[in-house]
Amino acid sequence: MAFEKEIHLEDSKYKYTLSPSIKKYTLKDTTFKETKTGNYELTRNLEFIPNSNDGFLLKITVNKTLDGFKMIITDKSGLRRVNIFDSEENEPLAEKFYFQLDSLIDRNVFTKEEI
Repeated sequence: MAFEKEIHLEDSKYKYTLSPSIKKYTLKDTTFKETKTGNYELTRNLEFIPNSNDGFLLKITVNKTLDGFKMIITDKSGLRRVNIFDSEENEPLAEKFYFQLDSLIDRNVFTKEEI
């Protein structure tokens, strides 16, 4: 999966783009970890019951030049892509996803546009 300028997850209400004012220290402040290759990575659990270890995994990677990113939601093993926006059963998880991304938008990591 290549780094993209903008990403729209299947069935999501929004598409996300890296903010033009993104800074490396902001990524570190928002708990992105720097990888061995210099990229910045954030992983978050999306769970119905907090700390249950039973849910999905949100993974966001921003490249070291801050001009591209990857975003994926997988099963808890991290091996299979999951769509949390396709059923009403997963609505609480979708709301948690939007909350996580909105907090990153507030910190000028991303911008969003309604589809």
